[in-house]
Amino acid sequence: MDNRTNTIAGWVLGACGVALGLGIVGGMVYHTGVPEKAGFPIEGAEAEGGAGAAEVPIATLLASADPAKGADVFKKCTACHTIAQGGANGIGPNLYGTLGEGIAEGKAGFAFSDALKSHGGKWGFDEMNAWLTSPRKFASGTKMTFAGLGNAQDRANVIAYLNQQGSNLPLPAAPAAGAPAAADGKADAKAEGNATAAAEPAKGAAPAPAAPAPAPAANAH
Repeated sequence: MDNRTNTIAGWVLGACGVALGLGIVGGMVYHTGVPEKAGFPIEGAEAEGGAGAAEVPIATLLASADPAKGADVFKKCTACHTIAQGGANGIGPNLYGTLGEGIAEGKAGFAFSDALKSHGGKWGFDEMNAWLTSPRKFASGTKMTFAGLGNAQDRANVIAYLNQQGSNLPLPAAPAAGAPAAADGKADAKAEGNATAAAEPAKGAAPAPAAPAPAPAANAH
């Protein structure tokens, strides 16, 4: 080979060496191993999927409910319902005086679904809360297409507003916040009393006999 050919071959081999070296270094810097878990984490997803916070009773929410805010939320319902006294039924029944009435009863002969008719009972605060949460879960097969209100305080506000429209039922008493703690306290006091009773002798029981006196030591002879 002439010098020119040797030079070209040298440059080619040198370039290959540089490429190989860069590949090795890149593999050390950028690790491409298989991840332990596929996909990417989404913040908040695990918290939502885990144990949720305890649901606040509707009676507690009603104590601070705002009927005026409930009237604003109820505007979503006016496409299907009227609420004025003597108002006509629409796609849904007129809702004046609904709380306290029988479920799927009255309403000037409105054609309720069989699913709602078979539910039975009256529209109490708990029943209305369950209905507004998910009509389909409350009465599977209902004709109601509304998905429900996911916000618990919105439901309480709407229920307070509905109650003012011809029902005026007394609001339920909110459960005492310290009730569970009081119950635990009673259990602890009872356990402590049992332990004290076990430690004290029963009344009228004879005292335990005293231990005998030690024998006198023998004299050394």
